[in-house]
Amino acid sequence: MKTLRTILSFAIVGALFVSCSNDDDAPAPVNEEELITTMIITLSPQGGGTVVTLQSEDLDGDGPGAPEIDISGPLDASTTYTGTIQLLNKTENPAEDITLEVQAEDEEHQFFYEVTGAITDVTYTDQDGNGNPVGLSFELTTGAAGAATLQATLRHEPKKPNDGTLADAGGETDISQPFNITVQ
Repeated sequence: MKTLRTILSFAIVGALFVSCSNDDDAPAPVNEEELITTMIITLSPQGGGTVVTLQSEDLDGDGPGAPEIDISGPLDASTTYTGTIQLLNKTENPAEDITLEVQAEDEEHQFFYEVTGAITDVTYTDQDGNGNPVGLSFELTTGAAGAATLQATLRHEPKKPNDGTLADAGGETDISQPFNITVQ
């Protein structure tokens, strides 16, 4: 009986040593995601013409309010546009330009463009340090006059390279917004 208690006591003490951890280790740094309240897409027609801006603003983030969408005008048919994206956090004063963070962490970000209707193509014109697309700048081409949709989605930590689709890219969506556009 004494031997059984001795063995049991050693087992309990041993379990306590194994279950204790060293709390002196510094925690891993957390890369907190930035709040993106505003996406501004600027489309400049190659060869001159009227610049069109597409803006989505959602100052309550994931709150109950829907984003406010502003499209400055129609796109021209059969035209190629140079596009750029700016991302802002307008809950800060002055507004914080999140575009700079995406540029600095370009290997961890990629925009994906889904188009329908009278927009025929979107081509990346920027790359990260490994030669993979980022999508802060691009070319957009329109076809014949009609209705169109441009959906812009920013993914954080997508698989790179990928096949250009959200399904293959994985990662987490930082912001995604469809714009319903008229092409005339």
